[in-house]
Amino acid sequence: MTGSTNHLPWPKNRTHEFDYCNARRYPFVAHDHAKKVKTMRLTERCLTRSWLFLPLLLTLLASGGVGRAQDTAAEEAANRRAVLARLPDDAAKRVFGQETSPAQGPAQPIGGYSKGCLAGGVPLPADGADWEVMRPSRNRAWGHPSLIAFIEGLAAAARAQAGWPGLLVGDMGQPRGGPMLTGHASHQIGLDADIWLRPMPDRRFGPAERDEVSSTNVVAANGDDVDPSVWTPQHRKLLETAARNPNVARIFVNPAIKRALCREAGADRDWLRIIRPWWGHNYHFHVRLRCPPGAAECQNQALPPPGDGCGADLAWWFTPEGRHPEPGPPPRPVLMSQMPAGCASVADQR
Repeated sequence: MTGSTNHLPWPKNRTHEFDYCNARRYPFVAHDHAKKVKTMRLTERCLTRSWLFLPLLLTLLASGGVGRAQDTAAEEAANRRAVLARLPDDAAKRVFGQETSPAQGPAQPIGGYSKGCLAGGVPLPADGADWEVMRPSRNRAWGHPSLIAFIEGLAAAARAQAGWPGLLVGDMGQPRGGPMLTGHASHQIGLDADIWLRPMPDRRFGPAERDEVSSTNVVAANGDDVDPSVWTPQHRKLLETAARNPNVARIFVNPAIKRALCREAGADRDWLRIIRPWWGHNYHFHVRLRCPPGAAECQNQALPPPGDGCGADLAWWFTPEGRHPEPGPPPRPVLMSQMPAGCASVADQR
């Protein structure tokens, strides 16, 4: 999700609950509730320009380079070469972005969602009864066992409860987690996954097709709402099914999708608290799991603000300020020396 850093401004405020905008822990530590809510509202307002441009913007933040979620294999390879050409040798994304195998040992997410790594990662099988892994050439279908179990369970539940024929699974994590060369700033500890907003077809995609076909953009051209020609009740049911899972910390969607969910939800609206608006995410939704029990080195996020998130906070995303945030400088690449201590042994294992 990006483009060249030479042509776009950067957001000045780079802290956010999404943990895309920096690699620091979340700033929601105020003991005063009003101050905490205000801080959360402010930190949900980083990045730059309209979310209509997020396929360009998120990877700018994520990689300081190029890459989009829907890029083909050839485009992704070119983006990786461009990023590698300008990264310092000790950049964490250079180290982890070129690993092709997992670190052996017990599964352990280390650090935070946007500054961490993964020991004992396992791959999601390329094909399941109710899912297919997309963009296989990226080798990003790795995760903590809890994420694998979640996707397998969601695929079955979505078919049974939402009438969704199967999941097309986009980027999860790298074999050892860590920062990626392209496309994401989070997805680092094996607890994040992108699920396409295109249902699995009634035939299997071949390996080459999976690197070429695109998901479906469900947002209208003006960004104000979903596109009624492609949005279906099954989309809402799929998202609701995912959000009701107690292991889910957040689900990131385009603000227009959140607007549609707020409109279509019934009286039981507790699940909407988990659905968070964020730029882009018009082709997929991003699921983030809580740290699993016993994961002592995993850093959870603070809970989302109380309520269904359908009021003033959502309305902000459709204001000029929300569409065109003030830009700031790009972040610097995180170096291996700045990563959590446990990530050095994960990266060094051979």
